[in-house]
Amino acid sequence: MNTFGKIFEHYNWDTILEDILSKTIIDVERALVTEKRDLEDFKALISPAAKPYLEQMAQLSNQLTKKRFGNTIQMYAPMYLSNECQNICTYCGFSFTNKIPRRTLTDEEILQEVAFLKEKGYDHILLVTGEANRTVGVEYINNAIKLIKPHFSNITIEVQPLDQKEYELLIENGLYAVLVYQETYHKEEYKKHHPKGKKSNFSYRLDTPDRLGKAGVHKIGLGALFGLEDWRADSFYTALHLKYLQKNYWKTKYSISFPRLRPHSGGLEPKVEMTDTDLVQLICAYRLLDEDVELSISTRESEVFRDNIIKLGITSISAESKTNPGGYAVEPQSLEQFEISDERSTEEVAQMLKNQGLEVVWKDWEHFS
Repeated sequence: MNTFGKIFEHYNWDTILEDILSKTIIDVERALVTEKRDLEDFKALISPAAKPYLEQMAQLSNQLTKKRFGNTIQMYAPMYLSNECQNICTYCGFSFTNKIPRRTLTDEEILQEVAFLKEKGYDHILLVTGEANRTVGVEYINNAIKLIKPHFSNITIEVQPLDQKEYELLIENGLYAVLVYQETYHKEEYKKHHPKGKKSNFSYRLDTPDRLGKAGVHKIGLGALFGLEDWRADSFYTALHLKYLQKNYWKTKYSISFPRLRPHSGGLEPKVEMTDTDLVQLICAYRLLDEDVELSISTRESEVFRDNIIKLGITSISAESKTNPGGYAVEPQSLEQFEISDERSTEEVAQMLKNQGLEVVWKDWEHFS
């Protein structure tokens, strides 16, 4: 089976990073004026040489986003169903080695959370679980989707990677999109951060979007966890992955997220810092590479940062997020997966967007484009 894994093997991390760092002002200026940007242009736009051009990049990114998405921004909410997990991940509060109370929501508790989020106006929900096949496997996820489907137009999941047939079953019952972050594309570093559990299988995770594409999912979300390794190289590999998927599964839509390492129980300090300026540069670079890709920013980021970057390429935003099972209505005090930074209410974030001249969209773009 042809997969991204086959393409991935032809690239060398150190060579890629060296190539990005060696880009010049001439490369950046060429990337800014060209009509159709490619991955070499993307390397230039995320390079240190592009820093002095950030204002120009931001203006271009704003124009392209407005042209494709208008003055709209989609709002969504994550709903954590379970913190049970069989993986050891150095950066996650749900890691198997963390001695925390574990819980998985019952049907009744799921519907309590649903009622809270519906009252807030949400119509696009992201279901999140730890990776524990026995307790929150396909059967549990499928049941949750069927339970929630009558209440939300769009259901996205961020759970353990599954087989193609399992995705096909979930799609049949109402699944719309799947987020599957590689965390880092640096194979050796990946092993250090995932020493035990199914997630330690780098190749199986890497080829998950291929299984999703073959299953016919509507949308696939990609991303890397910034702080585990050099953000520039990880972002290049994410862009490479995106372009491969778009070519092979052209009926599917795509989104990119920008999670930066946040504090959690048993915390891990970032190996490589990604500054606010770096993140702004990256968001703009992705928009300049691809006018159609959806770009999402979560409550991991601060209130001030989110307010300032909202018009620079972002198309979807979460608000009032709880990263613990039952965090909205069932058990607000249970342990979070990580600490959020922007703690404003849904209403406050929606008002901020309106104050910036943006129209809040509660459903997915499919209904509006």
